[in-house]
Amino acid sequence: MDPLHDVDDEIRVRLTQSEALTNLRTVLELCAAGEVKCSAKTGRPSAATIRAVDTHLADGDFYAGEPIASFAWPLLIQAGGLAKLDGNRLQPTTKGIAALRKPPAEVIRQLWQRWLTHAPIDEFSRVENIKGQRCRNVLTAAKTRRQMVDEALTGCPPGEWIGVDDLFGSMRRGNMSPTIARNEMALWKLYLVDPQYGSLGYAGHHHWAILEGRYTMAVLFEYAGTLGLVDLDYIHPAGAREDFRGNWGSDDLDALSRYDGLRSIRLNELGAYALGLTDTYRPVDSDAAAAAPLKVLPNLDIVATGDIPAADRLVLTAYAQQSADRVWTVSATSLLSAIDSGRQLSEFTAFLTERTEHELVSALSTLMADVGRRAGQLVDLGHVRLIECADPATAALIARDRRLQPLCRPIGDKHLAVPLDQELKFRTALLKLGFVMPGQAMT
Repeated sequence: MDPLHDVDDEIRVRLTQSEALTNLRTVLELCAAGEVKCSAKTGRPSAATIRAVDTHLADGDFYAGEPIASFAWPLLIQAGGLAKLDGNRLQPTTKGIAALRKPPAEVIRQLWQRWLTHAPIDEFSRVENIKGQRCRNVLTAAKTRRQMVDEALTGCPPGEWIGVDDLFGSMRRGNMSPTIARNEMALWKLYLVDPQYGSLGYAGHHHWAILEGRYTMAVLFEYAGTLGLVDLDYIHPAGAREDFRGNWGSDDLDALSRYDGLRSIRLNELGAYALGLTDTYRPVDSDAAAAAPLKVLPNLDIVATGDIPAADRLVLTAYAQQSADRVWTVSATSLLSAIDSGRQLSEFTAFLTERTEHELVSALSTLMADVGRRAGQLVDLGHVRLIECADPATAALIARDRRLQPLCRPIGDKHLAVPLDQELKFRTALLKLGFVMPGQAMT
């Protein structure tokens, strides 16, 4: 957390809902472009992905050089089922592609509800200065803790600022504590620097703000704030809270967590909608999500007449070659490349139709129709097992057998192709015909 050493006293007030509505689509487009990579084991975004997301966020991350929103977005997208890992790369699911056409507030509402029950990480793990979390039987279930924070957030009066310490107090009085440690013995396994001298098991060294409070701030700042549910009033975390200073090893820490600078929150209109307090959502700033119009020229150049959102730039770059700051050129090669990467021409047509003030020029319509025809001339039938027969007669005998005919197809005179999902049935039917595959059995 080196960036936390760069102290400043600036008070920041972040109105989050408009940027969250924009960032949702941007991150989905980054996934479609193959630029979001996460650990196949933990689901956490790579350092390169965090930098890429940070670069494209509407107003940047909450702190320079300290990932919060840029870390949270790939996890939120995974939790919501909008993208899934293919190797280490996040790819949009059918649900994710459909989300691009839905009202973003509706998608964010679903993301928050899914996060409460399907989050891929325990948010407390992001408070890295508290060690010992990975020991067995130390932490309570994160799902239960998450629901406590959700309940507390639901009780916040919409449109009114509430200090985090006041929120802590109401959570404690209302039995909404996201208890961290399983029991008293578990507290002794949590520590700051030294597991013996710095253990949080000592009396007075594990008070509510250190454990439950830091967890609550992590959920509110990194996930509710990123999704635009709460507006944020915050300062730099270094020196913002002194409630952990009595613990062994705290002298070497500028802050206990990256969330220490959170001073107060305000449940906004998007948050009230996401939490189910209201049935509808109407953007406060109706112009915030308006995209600058595009013009498609007869020479197949697409020109942006003003600044356009990062998500729109990603779409244009997926289907066309950028030739100037606000100009993209469409070609057969660029469209074929888009299809090869998994994109659909119908999506590009819908995108341009929504953002231009005129019908698509005939040259572009003709090109897209031609590319569409070319793309439809080849069909991927999947992986097969290729079998070579001794002679054409044997291949014909097997291919024409009533049991084997649905399970294979001839290729040339001596070869048969068997779909991988039909291998076991093919082998069984082959035995009944009096033939067998020598060597290693098919699996």
